[in-house]
Amino acid sequence: MPSSICFAAHTAPAAGEAGGSRLRWEPHCQQPLPDRVPSTAILPPRLNGPWISTGCEVRPGPEFLTRAYTFYPSRLFRAHQFYYEDPFCGEPAHSLLVKGKVRLRRASWVTRGATEADYHLHKVGIVFHSRRALVDVTGRLNQTRAGRDCARRLPPARAWLPGALYELRSARAQGHCLEALGLTMHELSLVRVQRRLQPQPRASPRLVEELYLGDIHTDPAERRHYRPTGYQRPLQSALHHVQPCPACGLIARSDVHHPPVLPPPLALPLHLGGWWVSSGCEVRPAVLFLTRLFTFHGHSRSWEGYYHHFSDPACRQPTFTVYAAGRYTRGTPSTRVRGGTELVFEVTRAHVTPMDQVTTAMLNFSEPSSCGGAGAWSMGTERDVTATNGCLPLGIRLPHVEYELFKMEQDPLGQSLLFIGQRPTDGSSPDTPEKRPTSYQAPLVLCHGEAPDFSRPPQHRPSLQKHPSTGGLRIAPFPLLPLVLGLAFLHWL
Repeated sequence: MPSSICFAAHTAPAAGEAGGSRLRWEPHCQQPLPDRVPSTAILPPRLNGPWISTGCEVRPGPEFLTRAYTFYPSRLFRAHQFYYEDPFCGEPAHSLLVKGKVRLRRASWVTRGATEADYHLHKVGIVFHSRRALVDVTGRLNQTRAGRDCARRLPPARAWLPGALYELRSARAQGHCLEALGLTMHELSLVRVQRRLQPQPRASPRLVEELYLGDIHTDPAERRHYRPTGYQRPLQSALHHVQPCPACGLIARSDVHHPPVLPPPLALPLHLGGWWVSSGCEVRPAVLFLTRLFTFHGHSRSWEGYYHHFSDPACRQPTFTVYAAGRYTRGTPSTRVRGGTELVFEVTRAHVTPMDQVTTAMLNFSEPSSCGGAGAWSMGTERDVTATNGCLPLGIRLPHVEYELFKMEQDPLGQSLLFIGQRPTDGSSPDTPEKRPTSYQAPLVLCHGEAPDFSRPPQHRPSLQKHPSTGGLRIAPFPLLPLVLGLAFLHWL
C-alpha cells in the first residue's frame, strides 16, 4: 500500500467563477483504488503451494491466530492454525493440525469472482503450549455432552506434556469434537486467488499472490451451518508475499510443535483525525463489494464517511454511494478485546447517489416518503435522505446508534492503519453493547492528516466513494435490489 494514497486538498479559483473557489485534489491522491494497484483473479484458482498469514489475525470471539496452509497437486491439504492468548500473537496457547482433501467445483453463483469447493477432513490434532490452554479447552468441551466425550481424549491438566499431539478427529477417532469446540473448515468452501504487483522503491515491482478463503460467521453458534459468502483477511503465498513482512518468515518456518511468536506491532494511540481510505476493493458477506472513506474531526468528535457500493469484485461497476455523518463518544479501552478501544457512533445525516440504472429505477418506484421525499431520482445525482429518516429501500435508518470497536497500528512500511469493528454476518447492526464487535474489518489507511470539512452543500464537496460497512449504516446488499425493484412494481400494480 504505497504511501502516496492520500487526499491533499487545496483551494484554487474555479474556472469561470469570479472570486469563487473549489476543492482541487492532487492527481496522485485522487483515486484510492482500483487503479492504484491492479489485481488479476486466477481462474480456476491454483492453490498448490504454501500460503501464510502476514500478521496476527483476529476472529470474532475474540480469537487471535495465525495460519499456514499447504495445498498439494493431489488435492490434499495440510493446515496449521496457531491460537494465542494475546492480540499480538506473541503468547501461543494451542495449535491445530488439519489434514484433508479439497476439490474445486464451479464458479460461485452467489459471490462473483469466487469459486466453490468441497472438502473432507482426514485428521485433526491439537497441541497445547501451556497447561492453562489445556484447562481452557477442556472447560469448553465439558459444557456439552458431545464435548465431554471428546474431553476424555485429552489428559488431565497435571499430566500436560509440552509438544504432545492429541487426536480430535481421525479414522479411528470420530465424533463431534470439532463442533464442540466451535471449529470448522468451511472457509475452504469459498476460494479466490489473485495476483498483483507491489511497487518497490528504486526496484521493479514485486509479484504478490493472495488466497482469499471464506469468512467466519460472527456468531459462533452459527458457524457449523454457515456457508461463506465473503472472505477473511487473505493469506499470501510464502514465495510471493509483500515486503517487508516481519511475520512471514516466522509463520512459514513454523509447525504444530513450534508455533510462530510474532514481534508486537507498533500500536498507536487512537487519534482519529484525518482522511482514512480503503486500500483495495472490500468484500462483505451477502455479496457486498465496496470502498470506504472516512474523516474524523477530533475537536468536535464528529465524523463523515463515504461508502461506494459496486456490483463486481474489482469495484469498477458502481451501484450507489452513501454519504453519512454524525458524532461519536470519547473512547474507552476495551475489556473484552485487548488493544481495542470502544466507542459509540451516532448517524444523524445521510445522502444517497444512485450510480446505475437498476438502483435509480428502484428508488423511483419506492414510496417518496421512504427515501428522499418528492421528486424523481436521476443517476449520478445526490439527494439528502435525512428528512425521511433515511432510505428504507436501501435499509438506511436515521437516527441510528452503533457500538463500535477501533484500534490503530503502524505497518512495516510506516503507514498508519485504522481497524474498525467487523459487521455482523447476519446483516444486523451492533446497536446494543452486547452486540459490539469483537473482531475487525480490513484496515483503512491514513492518507492525509488534515480532514477537510464535508459539512458544506453537496455541490461543494469532493465527489468520493461511499459504502456502508462501518460507521453505522445498514444497507441492503446489492443482489436484493432487483427483488426490491420487483416488489416496487407489484406495489404499483
